[in-house]
Formats: sequence, C-alpha cells, structure tokens
Amino acid sequence: MGATMRLGVTIDYSDDFAQAATETVEFERVGAEVVAVSEAYSFDAVSRLGYLAAVTSTITLTSTILPIYSRTPTLIAMTAAGLDSVSKGRFELGLGTSGAQVIEGFHGVPFTAPLGHLRETVEICRSVWRRERVEHQGKNYRIPLPADEGTGLGKPLKIINEPVRPSIPISIAALTPRAVTQMAEIADGWLPLFYHPDHAQAAWGDALAAGLAKRDPGLGALDTIVAVPLYIGDHADRMLDAYRRRIALYVGGMGARGANFYNDLAVRYGYADEAARVQELYLAGEKDAAAEAVPEDLVRATALIGDETQVRDRLAAFEASGATTLLVQPLAQSPAGRIASIEAVRALVPRG
Repeated sequence: MGATMRLGVTIDYSDDFAQAATETVEFERVGAEVVAVSEAYSFDAVSRLGYLAAVTSTITLTSTILPIYSRTPTLIAMTAAGLDSVSKGRFELGLGTSGAQVIEGFHGVPFTAPLGHLRETVEICRSVWRRERVEHQGKNYRIPLPADEGTGLGKPLKIINEPVRPSIPISIAALTPRAVTQMAEIADGWLPLFYHPDHAQAAWGDALAAGLAKRDPGLGALDTIVAVPLYIGDHADRMLDAYRRRIALYVGGMGARGANFYNDLAVRYGYADEAARVQELYLAGEKDAAAEAVPEDLVRATALIGDETQVRDRLAAFEASGATTLLVQPLAQSPAGRIASIEAVRALVPRG
C-alpha cells in the first residue's frame, strides 16, 4: 500500500449518536483521520458535527451530505464557517442534492435544476468565506433579492466574523456523468457511492476527464472519497448478505423504473442484465430474490468485507483506482469489535 490514502469512519443518520460519539473518540485515538456524519430526513448533521468538534482534537469532520435545497447557500456557508471555527479548522463541507422524494416530500421544496443549484451554492459559499459582500445573480439564486421580488430593502452584506480559513474544502456527491463532470471542475472532493475500483474508469473516466480539463489548478488534486462497509474476520457471509440487500434496495428500489441513478450506474459498470433483473424483482415486491440477483462481484468489490488477505487486496484495488480517502462503516457488533476493526485497517493503510 502507498502512504497517501486517508482513513475515515462514517456515522450513519440512524446510528445511536451517543454511542457513536464515544466510539469516535476511540477511532481518533487509534488513527482514524476523518469522521463523516450523514443526514437524510433525520436528525440534522450539523448539531452532531458541533458536538464531535468539542470531544475530539485532531480528526477531520465532514458532512456526507448536507442537502442543498433545505438550506440557502449563505446559510450553508455560515454553517461551514461556524463548524470550521469550533473545530479550529478541521471541517470539510460535503454537499449533495438528495432526491425529489426527500426534497419535495419532506421539505416541500421543488427539486429542480440540481446541477445549477450546486454550482451556484459552491460559488456563493466561497465568496462568503473570502468575506466578500455577497452579490450573486444566477438562474437559481439572486443575492441580494431584486427589489421587484421583495421589499427592495436588501443590500449586499458580508459575513460578520472572520472565518478561520478563507476556503473550506467542498466535496460533492455525484453519480451521473454530467454531475461528475461538473463536480470534477468545481469541487475539492468527490463522494461517489458503490464505487467499484475495477469499473470506475468505464463508468466515470470520460466524465472525470472532461471536468478536470476545465478545473482551476488552484483547487489542487481531486480527493476521491470512497465510502465502504468494513468487516475483517472469518465467517463474513452474514455481513455480505446484509450489504447485498442494501445494494438491491438502491439498484432495485430507489426511484422509478427508468429514473434510478444507482441502476444506471450498475449498467455502466457492465451489469445491464443483472440490474434490470434486480429492479424487476424489487419493484414486484420480491426483495429476497432481488438481493440474490445482485452480482457477487458488485457486492465484494465495493466493500471491505472478508479476511485480512481479502481486505488487503480490496484496499490495493481502491488505491490503484485513484481513491484518496476511505470512509469505512465498521459492521462489527460490539464497540470493542468496531474499534479493533478500525485499528486493523489502519495498519493496512499507512499514514501519509
């Protein structure tokens, strides 16, 4: 293994947060460099990140992901600057659009022009952190609000506090080719899902190249942040089966037929027939059969589940494909087991 890959852990939105926070302190002690907090239609990620900032001292904090439609761009910028302040410069901002089911169904906000909203949000955040007076006239956001759309009293303002850093790293969740191209152009980091190291080039290579060609060199190299379930040990079949069911849920049941980004990704990976079968079975209510139809290679290649040799081989594949940060979700049943698994994988991914 090389020495450039960061090791992080993920706290899921449904985890017992008090327990997760206690374990995060231990993960930091045994060498984890990043902790990611996710958010859906759940408790928010921001309050949890603020708490983690207080109980940790070295670990980088990141959001995976803050949905942009439920917050204004300037609020996102203020929040990121606030988290960067309380953590003394340890925050990275992970953004995404979520999906229409959540944005319209839970937040009551139209899910329109996701790429445009993301691009403008990034532009506005960076302007706020530079302490510029925010003046933005885009298709999706207008700051200040034009006089004919409000009271006419709005004027350009800049953030009152001095941000710890004039630029906070921004990562963007992106799966479709168009989204990946834009992400590679404007973001510091990339948050893909179900990242298959052996087929990533086929699925995203052209899209990444197109975006990187337009990238500002000042952004530096793109941080490819890969999330994977982690279990090191014998008798891993039960963990693989649970993960197989999760893939079936996404490939088979997320979105409607013909409007499922995860199914499209499986097709781009080369599993067109299998993806169609998984979706057909899942939408028919045959969830067990749908899970059984998920290709074995897709399950094993996108996870760190197995004995030490198998996990070591997968780590090498992730590194060779260009992954620069691994966010693992330890699946061991006990706190001691989860801490031990982080310690074990830490030994396999040397610090830079």
